[in-house]
Amino acid sequence: MVFPLDQQTADETRTDEEIPLCYGAAWSDGAAQAVEARRSVRALLTHAPRTGHTAVPPALATDAELAASELVTNAIRYAPGACGMTLRMTKQELTITVWDSSTEQPTPKGADPRRIGGHGLHLVQAVSEKVVVALRATGKLITAHLPVAPLGTGSPLLPSATPH
Repeated sequence: MVFPLDQQTADETRTDEEIPLCYGAAWSDGAAQAVEARRSVRALLTHAPRTGHTAVPPALATDAELAASELVTNAIRYAPGACGMTLRMTKQELTITVWDSSTEQPTPKGADPRRIGGHGLHLVQAVSEKVVVALRATGKLITAHLPVAPLGTGSPLLPSATPH
């Protein structure tokens, strides 16, 4: 199930509060693909300026696509059953939340440059301001918070350029 972006627009007559731009997708068992997650992030970020949201720098867009891809890949790899992703963009941040059916706390593996795979959570943490895991009785939610910096502010905060 997908909530289309074209049905989400900011009401420009409202100035008292910000209206976040949101997107959601749910995939049945075995149907999720990391490429769909990357495309969804790209579509949301491309659509954002049309709804009054700030255009994000290319580096942030790349970091966001990487985070979504890694989170969905981990859900596919480590959790049986359905999974889903929500994106929420405000003037301050982009949050990427992936839910799955595993109730296990994800733990980053120790650094090993010879190991193939097992680096996804480290990558998500590296490009995010913070990563929050919420365990539930039926699974978990992992949310990556990426700051959104307006272009032309002189020193945009880019996750890939900030130490974590």
